[in-house]
Amino acid sequence: MFSKSKINEPGPKADTAAPSSAAPTPPKPAEMGAGAAAMKPKAAPSILSSDLLVKGNLKSTGDIQIEGQVEGDVHAHLLTVGETATVRGEVVADDVVVNGRVIGRVRGLKVRLTSTAKVEGDIIHKTIAIESGAHFEGSVQRQDDPLGGASKTPAPASKPASA
Repeated sequence: MFSKSKINEPGPKADTAAPSSAAPTPPKPAEMGAGAAAMKPKAAPSILSSDLLVKGNLKSTGDIQIEGQVEGDVHAHLLTVGETATVRGEVVADDVVVNGRVIGRVRGLKVRLTSTAKVEGDIIHKTIAIESGAHFEGSVQRQDDPLGGASKTPAPASKPASA
């Protein structure tokens, strides 16, 4: 009998303690929810499979992995061109990893051409890595802001002509 009264006493205390424990826990998931909102662009990459042909431009604030063919410009945060992929157009991303083929200009803060890469076009970059075995035909230019520097390439040529 006294056990019922003791069970009843600790029960409400335990229940009170549990909501207290639960109360700090929900704000953490709520904070994680706000963090998750910020993480949404870091969700799984958009993958274009090897049997897919896209005619048109692609633009994403997230990551794109291309395994098929794209005929158009591609803008992304992280762009991975797979070994079986071909992109015909301009590629613009913070990070560009080329394992396949790109026919067109590549602009990125970090550009990496792996040993299986084939690039026909100019590369404008902040940092670049070209592995042994990569095929590259074009010019390479370093810029502090290659993403906004599309119009900066012709600008230096026109400034000396004006001066």
